[in-house]
Amino acid sequence: MHTIYVEIVCQEIKEKYGSEASFVSNTLGIDWAKWEAWKENHTALPPEVNQKINHLFSDYEWMLVQKVLRQTIIYPEKRLLALNEYRKMKLVIAKDWIEHQLSQVEVIQQEQELDGKQWINLKVTIAYGEWGFDDVLTFRVPAVLQHALSGEKQALLEWMGESIDQ
Repeated sequence: MHTIYVEIVCQEIKEKYGSEASFVSNTLGIDWAKWEAWKENHTALPPEVNQKINHLFSDYEWMLVQKVLRQTIIYPEKRLLALNEYRKMKLVIAKDWIEHQLSQVEVIQQEQELDGKQWINLKVTIAYGEWGFDDVLTFRVPAVLQHALSGEKQALLEWMGESIDQ
C-alpha cells in the first residue's frame, strides 16, 4: 500500500510543483536521502512533514486517495492501476458535478512549464455555504485549453470525457 500512496503523492507533486526536488527542499525542508528512504519505506517522516504531504490534497481528494488505497487491499489486482484509478475517478466525479451544475469551475492563474509545455491549474468546487466544508478537486490542464475551458462548460466536459478515456 505504501508504494501506491507514494506513487499518487509523487504524481501530485509533479502536477503542483513541477519537480520532486523543489518540493522536497523548499516545502518539506528535508534532504533528498531522507525523502528517498521514505519512498522506499525504510524510514518514517516526522508528523509535520507528513502533514505537508497531506496538504497536497484537498479534503475530498484525500478521501478519494483513501478509497483507492482500500480498493488495492480488497482487490490486489488493482494495485497496478491505482494511480490511473485515482486520476480517472477525480475526472469522473468532477465531470458529474459540472454536468449536474453542482460546482463552480475556476482557472487558477499559476501557469507553469513542465516538459516544454505550459500548464494551468483548474479547480472544481462544490460549496455548501459553511466555511471549511467545500469539496474541491484540482487538475493540471494544458494552457492552450485555458480559453476554451474558462468560457464554455461543454468544452470542459468534452476535455474531461476525453481524458477519462485515456
